[in-house]
Amino acid sequence: MGVTGKILVLILAIGGGLVYKNVTQLWADLPAPKLDPQEWWGDDAQPKDYEAYLKNSSEVIGNRLSYPDKTIADLKERLNRTLRLTPPLEGVAFEYGFNTDYLKEIVEYWRDDYLPRWREREVFLWQFNHFTTDIQGLRTHFLHLMVYDDNKVGKQHYPVLLLHGWPGSVREFYDLIHLLHQSNLDKNNKYIFNVVVPSLPGYGWSEGTSRKGLGPAQVAVMMRNLMLRLGYDKFFIQGGDWGSVIGSNIATLYPENVLGYHSNMCNNLSPKSLAKGLLAEFWPSLFVPSGFEDFFFPKSNELKYLMEESGYFHIQATKPDTIGAALTDNPVGLAAYILEKFSTWTNPSYRSLPDGGLTKRYKMDALLDNLMIYYLTNSITTSQRLYAEQYAQAQRDLHLERVPTRVPTGCARFKSDIMQFLDVQLKDKYTNLVHSTYHKQGGHFAALEVPKVLYKDFIDFVKTVERKFKIKTL
Repeated sequence: MGVTGKILVLILAIGGGLVYKNVTQLWADLPAPKLDPQEWWGDDAQPKDYEAYLKNSSEVIGNRLSYPDKTIADLKERLNRTLRLTPPLEGVAFEYGFNTDYLKEIVEYWRDDYLPRWREREVFLWQFNHFTTDIQGLRTHFLHLMVYDDNKVGKQHYPVLLLHGWPGSVREFYDLIHLLHQSNLDKNNKYIFNVVVPSLPGYGWSEGTSRKGLGPAQVAVMMRNLMLRLGYDKFFIQGGDWGSVIGSNIATLYPENVLGYHSNMCNNLSPKSLAKGLLAEFWPSLFVPSGFEDFFFPKSNELKYLMEESGYFHIQATKPDTIGAALTDNPVGLAAYILEKFSTWTNPSYRSLPDGGLTKRYKMDALLDNLMIYYLTNSITTSQRLYAEQYAQAQRDLHLERVPTRVPTGCARFKSDIMQFLDVQLKDKYTNLVHSTYHKQGGHFAALEVPKVLYKDFIDFVKTVERKFKIKTL
């Protein structure tokens, strides 16, 4: 071999070594970062004596709001104004976003049918016990259903934290809460649950922060502190969308507190996981149970769908306040922006329907309940800031996607959800993936769309965790 050949071999060897080193570094697991459990998010300065603050602010206050007639009348007046909407293109349905012909029908129903029944809807929304408490300087709202002692005899009793996402709210979980409550009352049912359903910071009745940096990892700290405040040092978690991310973060950062983590949007965006996803495209039979290949492949369809549906994501991750300004005090625009997600994310084929298929899977009143929470609390801007915080450099530097989550994990896949991940991808992150299921019906908002299916999946997960890990009742 000549000198040139030797030099070429040396360059290739060094280059290969550097590539190998960088790849192995990218693929390596990382230790969990340490986050400050006392980090302050309130408008005022952090108390110098934090222990005294905890003693003075630990009160849990029952909360029942009733919006004055003038607030509802003002909304009705806004909906009554002449709509200057651009007509949709011929035959476009929902392919360009919310069809403005159908939006007019929504506005009419909202104004003339729903709002005259607002006091009934208000009673419905407040049917559960609502509370607020101060967590790290922010007023935090949550629902809390407790089981009394006479119902506990002979049953396994566990707390469960239900976490919503965007553009959802606690309203998504109402049917699931009822199912869990009915389970509590059923003498033949083995399990009973104390249920906690918080509004995420900046969502609904939970106060948003005026400081930068409150991302999903920091929200996880707050949600764990809420559960400790309520006396639950061990609990199950269920969540989708942001609730999935935040729930995963709690399980990753505080495994000693989590009995099990169940999600209807399990994901793993680590470099190793993404590489495995591409590899599986060539040999799907090696990675996917027979009959469920269409959940994952072809990847080109999923990528096309994500490109078409991720515009909102980019703007909320970069300019949340700009789109927030456009939607604040604009109930018609807010309706189009939020309700469109309940069309496309429920089933992508609904884009070809003139009404977006909205009432195929949901009752219009349920969708408007959720919309009213955003409108009345003026929380659209603060809710969208979570996207910007997730992709801020400080949040990315935590690399939580590369920190193993070792608590028992259950993943429920719904066919029409936004994206899907293989078990071989998930197990790199969730090392105790003990429950993995596939559901042909359902999309992104499983708790609202198919609550009975999600409930059964969650109960099956609890049974598996109890059997495999011998967990103890509350």
